[in-house]
Amino acid sequence: MSFTLPDLPYAHDALQPYMSKETLEYHHDKHHLAYVNNGNNAIKGTEFEGKSLEEIVKGSYGKNPSVFNNAGQHYNHLHFWKWMKPNGGGKLPGALEKAIVDSFGSVDKFKEDFVAAGVGQFGSGWAWLEVKGGKLAVSKTPNGESPLVHGGTPILGVDVWEHSYYIDYRNRRPDYLKAFLDSLVNWDYVAELYDGAKA
Repeated sequence: MSFTLPDLPYAHDALQPYMSKETLEYHHDKHHLAYVNNGNNAIKGTEFEGKSLEEIVKGSYGKNPSVFNNAGQHYNHLHFWKWMKPNGGGKLPGALEKAIVDSFGSVDKFKEDFVAAGVGQFGSGWAWLEVKGGKLAVSKTPNGESPLVHGGTPILGVDVWEHSYYIDYRNRRPDYLKAFLDSLVNWDYVAELYDGAKA
């Protein structure tokens, strides 16, 4: 199956002031589109033609960097746009909140660990909340990697490549991560993925 760029699930200016129209125009319309186009070109004539995105990501990891880098980033961004919504943040759905408290002690401790993972990722990459071995955990990965290739199921991720925040926050990555958790996250989508990961 070939990759296609999805429409954003909201207008380009809908996440302001926490993520600007300009950021989304560059990040979605240019960067994500490049992963789609480059990924489609890289897959042509390989064993990955006709496979699902998850199969391509897992199968190309450590074997075909050109396919993996673009497929991995396409996978990550397909979810990233849905992990945000206008007027996001706020209260977590009950079952998800309980699972986070069970795993981290409190929602605040989870947020602290998640921000620390994002700040601590040297260079480009992602910070994650994942389901691994039946438990919730926070992790970080470089470049286009995700928990998918490390035995986990991602249910929330934040992009810490500079193109995701530099227009709005310059070098203040911690401020971007705090705004993401407090004002952008679509917790209903995270809860939906959590339910799917438990099944």
